Amino acid sequence: MSPVSPPQFAPQPPAWLAAARTAMQSPPRKARLPLWVNGQAVGSLVEHFLIETGIAGRLGGDALLSKRERSGMAVWLLESPTQDATTLMGRLADALRDAGRSGPWRNEQLAVQAVDGSRIGTVERGAVRVLGIATLAVHLVGMAPDGRLWVQQRAANKANYPLHWDTLMGGMVSAQDSLEQALARETWEEAGLQIADLQGLRHGGVLRFRQPDSDGGGDLGYMYEDIHWYAATVPEGMAPRNHDGEVAQFALWQADEVQQQLAQARFTPEAALVWAGFADWMT
Repeated sequence: MSPVSPPQFAPQPPAWLAAARTAMQSPPRKARLPLWVNGQAVGSLVEHFLIETGIAGRLGGDALLSKRERSGMAVWLLESPTQDATTLMGRLADALRDAGRSGPWRNEQLAVQAVDGSRIGTVERGAVRVLGIATLAVHLVGMAPDGRLWVQQRAANKANYPLHWDTLMGGMVSAQDSLEQALARETWEEAGLQIADLQGLRHGGVLRFRQPDSDGGGDLGYMYEDIHWYAATVPEGMAPRNHDGEVAQFALWQADEVQQQLAQARFTPEAALVWAGFADWMT
């Protein structure tokens, strides 16, 4: 086998990259107030949430969503003397779905953390953007031994960016997963590859997305996500194969073909910035 030849990317940042990096750190389109759940700050809601959604203040039983003042500032309080944070956020997520103001419903729980990093509960994935909940995701850049790059095309039925190109694997970290567990699970589900079979697996970096999101319709959503990306070599004779129906196809491209598709906005924004980070990492 010939030695690995690292992919050669352009020495100067391409024109699209500055705009993409600016977009990933963008303020909300509408004013948002902190969201507190049973005394813990966990996310944010648009300032006029009740007006914009039509969701009543009471969410069932003694659960109440109301605008109050805490430490001299206005906040949204979701509280109950008898219900825990997971139950409360589940009620609010259901109300969003019933009003048609959530993101795509996945029946998947994501962890919810307080500002000190402690985990206080979980919430449906389809509600996290509207609630401004911080999320985690993982991406995997896959190289062939000859330096070409594995990419996937997202399925036509994906809710976001259908048929756009992506890294070899990208997915969110569910409530039951650590970063390492999510990386292994998503790599198997999306690409049919076992992490133990890959060569030279390394953590490449973290991308912090803080930008408006389309979930919930209008301007209700805000993406607050840290993406941990990794890179590894897929051994010769091994090829990805999708298991979960979320990938239309895989392809093996030279670095210049990846760059051409990036310049034409054929990749998802997250994948585009992962590729940019990978290119920096390789030079």
